[in-house]
Amino acid sequence: MYPARKAMASLSNSLQLKHGLTSWCPGSSALTRRLPSSSIRFRSFVVAASSFSNDNREFVIVGGGNAAGYAARTFVEHGMADGKLCIVSKEAYAPYERPALTKGYLFPLDKKPARLPGFHTCVGSGGERQTPEWYKEKGIEMIYEDPVTGIDTEKQTLTTNSGKLLKYGSLIIATGCTASRFPDKIGGNFPGVHYIRDVADADSLISSLEKAQKVVIVGGGYIGMEVAAAAVAWKLDTSIIFPENQLLQRLFTPSLAQRYEELYKEYGVKFLKGASIKNLEAGPDGRVAAVKLGDGSTVEADMVVIGIGAKPAVSPFEVVGLNNTVGGIQVDGLFRTSVPGIFAVGDVAAFPLKMYDRVARVEHVDHARRSAQHCVKSLLSAQTHTYDYLPYFYSRVFEYEGSPRKVWWQFFGDSVGETVEIGNFDPKIATFWIDSGKLKGVLLESGNAEEFKLLPELARNQPSIDKAKLEKASSVEEALEIAKASLQIV
Repeated sequence: MYPARKAMASLSNSLQLKHGLTSWCPGSSALTRRLPSSSIRFRSFVVAASSFSNDNREFVIVGGGNAAGYAARTFVEHGMADGKLCIVSKEAYAPYERPALTKGYLFPLDKKPARLPGFHTCVGSGGERQTPEWYKEKGIEMIYEDPVTGIDTEKQTLTTNSGKLLKYGSLIIATGCTASRFPDKIGGNFPGVHYIRDVADADSLISSLEKAQKVVIVGGGYIGMEVAAAAVAWKLDTSIIFPENQLLQRLFTPSLAQRYEELYKEYGVKFLKGASIKNLEAGPDGRVAAVKLGDGSTVEADMVVIGIGAKPAVSPFEVVGLNNTVGGIQVDGLFRTSVPGIFAVGDVAAFPLKMYDRVARVEHVDHARRSAQHCVKSLLSAQTHTYDYLPYFYSRVFEYEGSPRKVWWQFFGDSVGETVEIGNFDPKIATFWIDSGKLKGVLLESGNAEEFKLLPELARNQPSIDKAKLEKASSVEEALEIAKASLQIV
């Protein structure tokens, strides 16, 4: 076992944190060694009933996002929630399916936007909707709008912003990420400048969309693409600015990115690629009025949305051990940190990505769900097999009523090696990543349910595939059949 450490050095400012899926090749760090199996058991404690603010003290989850919601469901499934589990959240709402915030939530009222309680966890995976009443019925104690600000690992206590002292037997850190922000000195906090991580952010963004005429979106990743698609539904003058030379550079090939860019242009979206931003400018009323670029030119805007990535919310948990390469809290394959009895899941966890033999941190709802479930099952049962995650990313845009084309793509695997692209994007297209003769990743746009179901099987098995034969496929359907047949080759 590892001893609890007292010093809480603030390392967050020195971390070079990366957005999304990041790799790290671990050396001989003690953090990568397996803890004894007995350490997965929660710790017992004896306290005076009046000493602490939480009645449920056996298990405490810090964070109110998707990972917390799926962890709660798993506790319930094991009969270990009632009177035992407490969730501490900085938000005013029970856990919800966060992807909705940059998709259906931003639609205009006449386009039937998503609203709570419609997308509370766990409806995103077909589960029961866990409303605030659900938590009460299951005997789960919820503490809202009171983020944790301190931890004492020896006394097994947490301090909240309001001054509450909470006790835990086993602790699960599920704090997720915070949006990367522009500095105040360049206008990052002007009225009309928006970031989006929670419902309050989305509500503020909608309020601006209702009044805006010209919106500028900074960032060419998921947030930029999804918010731009929503802005089109409001019939706004929409521009996307980013420093890269293509959309979603960490996943899309240049040709695939170009096809999506052309689609967005058909909807009236303008692009400023390879552009740096010097600062945001305010008008006479103090609200943002323009974006000033590095070349001295300006782009008018009465609202700006910043989507430049996110940082894992590690404070105040630096004491349990951080990964300085990928960011986040270092855990093993059962999501145990270096401090016995403390776990970390979801966006904030730097975990061993078993199938690719590297350590990664994944910012995605699918990983939030699965990591939480795996962690709790390991904590409560005899499960000892390590987490074996298959990277999965997707997006759904232009799905509002009246849209001439709804877009839904899925990607599974690893985007390494050479690529083969099949299809004319009208509307179907598939991209295959091949490395050393093996199929490592696949992206499909506008597939049917059976085709989408094939993707994870291909990415998980990494079959040997004839690249030349794949390149000669005359359609996406034929290419997928070739890939499927490769699974049968021994």
